[in-house]
Amino acid sequence: MTPNDLHPRARIARAGLALAGGLALVASGGLAANAGPTHENSNNNTTQKLRTAVSVENVVGHLDALDTIAEANGSTRASGTKGYADSVDYIVGKLEAAGYSPTIQTFQFPFYAQLSDPVLTQTSPVTRSYGPGDFATMTYSGAGEASGTITTVDTTGAASAANTSGCEASDFAGFASGSIALVQRGSCAFSQKAANAEAAGATAVIIFNTGVGGNTGPIAGTLGAPDVVTIPVLGASFEAGNSLIGDDVTGQVTADTISEFRETYNVLAETASGNPDNVVMVGAHLDSVVAGPGINDNGSGSAAILAVAESMQKVTTANQVRFAWWGAEELGLLGAEHYVADLVENGGLDKVGLYLNFDMIGSTNFGRFVYDGDNSAFPVGPNAAEGPEGSGQIEQDFHDYFASAGLASGETAFSGRSDYGPFIAEGVPAGGLFTGAEGIKTDEQAALFGGTAGKPYDACYHIACDDDTNLSIEALDQMSDAVAHLTLTYAMNTVGVNGAGTAKGNFKQKESFEGNPLGGGTESGGGLHPEHDHDSELADR
Repeated sequence: MTPNDLHPRARIARAGLALAGGLALVASGGLAANAGPTHENSNNNTTQKLRTAVSVENVVGHLDALDTIAEANGSTRASGTKGYADSVDYIVGKLEAAGYSPTIQTFQFPFYAQLSDPVLTQTSPVTRSYGPGDFATMTYSGAGEASGTITTVDTTGAASAANTSGCEASDFAGFASGSIALVQRGSCAFSQKAANAEAAGATAVIIFNTGVGGNTGPIAGTLGAPDVVTIPVLGASFEAGNSLIGDDVTGQVTADTISEFRETYNVLAETASGNPDNVVMVGAHLDSVVAGPGINDNGSGSAAILAVAESMQKVTTANQVRFAWWGAEELGLLGAEHYVADLVENGGLDKVGLYLNFDMIGSTNFGRFVYDGDNSAFPVGPNAAEGPEGSGQIEQDFHDYFASAGLASGETAFSGRSDYGPFIAEGVPAGGLFTGAEGIKTDEQAALFGGTAGKPYDACYHIACDDDTNLSIEALDQMSDAVAHLTLTYAMNTVGVNGAGTAKGNFKQKESFEGNPLGGGTESGGGLHPEHDHDSELADR
């Protein structure tokens, strides 16, 4: 069965949504001169054939196939699962059919999945059951069921951010083996508290919040790796933790998890032509979260670059183009980090001229966001990394493309929280596109891009409904055209970005960055949530 034969009802539903959505608004007022359809871009005619070949129907066909894979594998394509392995097989098969000789790079990574809801119950001196607003399972928690005395360790339960509860082995002096340890969040890592508790004979650990500032709710933290502890570890709210403090308190803790090291894969394929010393890398992560099929996040980026790769296989390029589908991004950019670390250790990073990243480009309530490579809209700080030299030119080139098509574009923080992060950390110029995740669309953005203000860009972000109905055909069409345009442009000429090589044919670039066509980035809506805030779940104390 060919991809175009898959899910006809879903394709019809999406097509109707695209028609109902209307056209994206072109920036008005002071922006019109730079965003209008008459904006000059001499490369557009040269890339038209490729953009036509990379049709939205082809992209949607790949997405239908990935959705079918997810449906056959428990509605997930997470790294370490059969759904991900089948996704890799699909990408490899399509690349081979197009004439590539793809490489599969294997690496080990820490896999974690919660198979069913955890349980926290107090059984005496009163009976009380706690719910999702009271506690959560720590990432990489061990599995099991524990019942018995809940023993408070080195805390009175007072609000304190400097609490050392459970940080020292000596905190567990006199701890009765077989008990459940109750410790408070504070000045050391969750993993340290949990390991000390297990060493003292605890059958489970409850770590409750500090009660200081906003740190009052349940803790969705991580133990850092699968091999830290083997017992259940929960993160509780400040209120729930305090309710468990007392003499003769007993309870029950249950965690149903898988926490282990598994094997997963990156897929790479490169053009036969082009300068191998000035490689244009184009990447997207292929994995989903465990909780869903991951069709927008990030089947959309994966499908778009696959469609571009298929259509470019016979193009004679000036620079070699290397396409990459990354594994284990959802657990902290692990596939891209492994790849870049391998290049650093074994040589080859100096041959990468630039990196383009496409992570979520089909959000239903979309914005056309370009990574802020020159930090003009999002200055360097806790939520924005410094763009290596040349990244600002990539940003400009994307803005110029959208402007030439009569489409407004904004900016998203160059946060380093998607797969370009390991590349910019090593000084490789980078850029890319994003249509929004769980962040809320502003009135200003709705005026520029259409859609609904006050609603998430993607209401199905990281949950089960991120399937093949969770897509904007309009966004996919516009963004995949931009992917094709810039990939081919840099395949022929990267002089404006990194000064390397010479232009091939009619491909030309501005030699220097001339500023954001939307007037300094103010149209991006400074409250835009970063593309993937991995740090929020990976904080370990």
